[in-house]
Amino acid sequence: MAEEKKKAIFTPTGGEVYQSTILPEPTSKKHKDLDLSKEDVIKLFKEMYLQRRFEERSAQMYQKGKFGGFLHLYIGQEAVSSGINHILNPDDDVITAYRDHGWGLVRGISPEQGMAEMFGKGTGCSSGKGGSMHFFNTKDHFWGGHAIVGAHLPLAAGIAFANKYQENGRIAVCLFGDGAIDQGSLNESFNLAKLWNLPVIYIVENNGYSMGTATHRHSAAELYKRSAGYDIPSKVVNGMDLFSVMDEIKEVADEVRENQSPYFIEIRTYRYRGHSMSDPGTYRSKDELNEFKEIDPIERLKTYMTKHKIAKKDEIVEWQENIDKDVLAAIDFAEESDEPDPKELYEDVYAENDFPYLT
Repeated sequence: MAEEKKKAIFTPTGGEVYQSTILPEPTSKKHKDLDLSKEDVIKLFKEMYLQRRFEERSAQMYQKGKFGGFLHLYIGQEAVSSGINHILNPDDDVITAYRDHGWGLVRGISPEQGMAEMFGKGTGCSSGKGGSMHFFNTKDHFWGGHAIVGAHLPLAAGIAFANKYQENGRIAVCLFGDGAIDQGSLNESFNLAKLWNLPVIYIVENNGYSMGTATHRHSAAELYKRSAGYDIPSKVVNGMDLFSVMDEIKEVADEVRENQSPYFIEIRTYRYRGHSMSDPGTYRSKDELNEFKEIDPIERLKTYMTKHKIAKKDEIVEWQENIDKDVLAAIDFAEESDEPDPKELYEDVYAENDFPYLT
């Protein structure tokens, strides 16, 4: 009888725990090693902090009853979205699951458009018809958040197929949570992606828990190994360190673009809040949560900026205060915006403008 795995908290430091809970060592590379200017680093910090404050204010508005439905926060995972997005070309395609606010903000959706969408207003990024789980900005090649677990994985293969067919040089990036790793759609998508050699990067944002189920309790092996049966290369990335994300993704993106073939990445990150607003997160300890907050990606970057004289502490405080004001202004914008026009009910539903139900 195989020795039973020891039960332990999700931890960044390892020890006698299931391997899928251990973060790889962060890169020792500095910003210049990654071809980042001081301005780039500052931009990335502001972008990550905007995501954090947007999510925190969204939670407050939800608790005040300003909007309903589901709300899944991205707090703690900001290095993933900002790091990957900076590496990608502006016309590369991105598609993700329902924890999509951070990705929307880095792919051209303004705080005003994002907040208005959650308020169900016509000025929202999806005209108020999508809500929290359906941020879209197709103009900037962001193909949305998708609420059905794993349903968007085949769509990513389709986007990659179109790019390869058109020979436009673009790659597709598909992100999903570790809960989607067990969906049949993942196996179908991996199989076709390799069979047709599609330029797509599949990325599981392993934040430790599939809703309330720890990774080691629902997966018999480390997640990155799932692609081995399809002959798709894979790797594990530290998602709590911005530079680690950028370093690893650059290498993979270049390979996928050149070889026109798929790649699978497990990014190990952490979410500080529950699965959604209705989840109190009682399945984990305060010690575990605090352990990850000690390696918070935003605080890590802030420390790096002051240490390497990219920015002074008072400058960073000023940027944070300005971003706070921008997010509050976005809330005012959302509250003051109009409800969607009733005619919007049929917009973006039918391809033909003269469809019988429209006339």
